[in-house]
Amino acid sequence: MTSPSLLFARMRETAPLVQCITNYVAMNVAANVLLAAGASPAMVHAEEEAGEFAAIAGALTVNIGTLSPAWVAGMKAAVAGATAAGRPWVFDPVAHFATAFRRQAAAELLALRPTIIRGNASEIIALGGGTSAGKGVDSGDPIEQAEDSARQLALANGAVVAVTGAVDFVTDGARAVRIPGGSPLMPKITAMGCSLTALVGAYVAIAPDQPFEAATAALVTFAVAGESAARDASGPGSLAVRFLDALHGLTAADLEAGGRVLAA
Repeated sequence: MTSPSLLFARMRETAPLVQCITNYVAMNVAANVLLAAGASPAMVHAEEEAGEFAAIAGALTVNIGTLSPAWVAGMKAAVAGATAAGRPWVFDPVAHFATAFRRQAAAELLALRPTIIRGNASEIIALGGGTSAGKGVDSGDPIEQAEDSARQLALANGAVVAVTGAVDFVTDGARAVRIPGGSPLMPKITAMGCSLTALVGAYVAIAPDQPFEAATAALVTFAVAGESAARDASGPGSLAVRFLDALHGLTAADLEAGGRVLAA
C-alpha cells in the first residue's frame, strides 16, 4: 500500500487539476482547500462544457448539495466525459435521501459507477439501501453502524467507499482501515465534508489506479491538519482560518507521524 506521505509528496509536486462540481455553499471553501493542499481546482459544471473539461482534468468530483435539473445534466455530462477519457471520479451523495428528486439523481449517478464514494454514515447507510437516522446534511448514525453498508456498497458498485466522522472508515469491500483524528469543531464549519471530497479527487488524480490509497491519504491529510488547526483555535471561526494554514504548512513527514492508519 502506497503511504499517504508518498502520495502527498506526489500531489504537491504535480498540482493536479481537479474539476469540482459542488454546491453553492462549498465552492469557495473547497477551492481554497485544494489550493492550500497543493492541487488546482476548477469549478466547471455547465452541461455545455463539463464533459469536455472532464477529459482534461486529472479527476472529477460530483457533489449534489444544491441540485437543479441543469446541474444534474452537467454532472452527467461531466461523468460521461471523465469516463470516456479514463479519468477517475468521486461521488458525494449529500443528503440524497431527503427528497424524491435527490434520491433519483443519486441513483442515476451511482449507476454511472463512481471510482470513490465519500459520505457521512447516514448517507452511506441510505445509499446502500438501509434506513438511516440522517436529518438533512447531518449524520444521525454512528460510523460503526455504516461499516457493513460501506463494504456492501463497495462490492456492489466496484467503488472505494469512504465514511467520514469522528473516526473515518475506508473500504473497497475487501480491505478496510480506520483513521482517527481531526477536531470536533470541524463539523461546525460549512463545507468541510464537501472540501474533503474535493481533496479525495486531488489524490485520486495522481493515483488513479490506487483509489483505496488515494481516499485514505485524503482522510489522513484532513485528520492531521484538523488536529493541528484545533490546537490554537478558540472556536469554529478561528479553526476555519487555521485549517487552511495547517493544510498549507503540512509536510510529508507530518502524515507519517502517529500511526494514523489503523487496520479495520
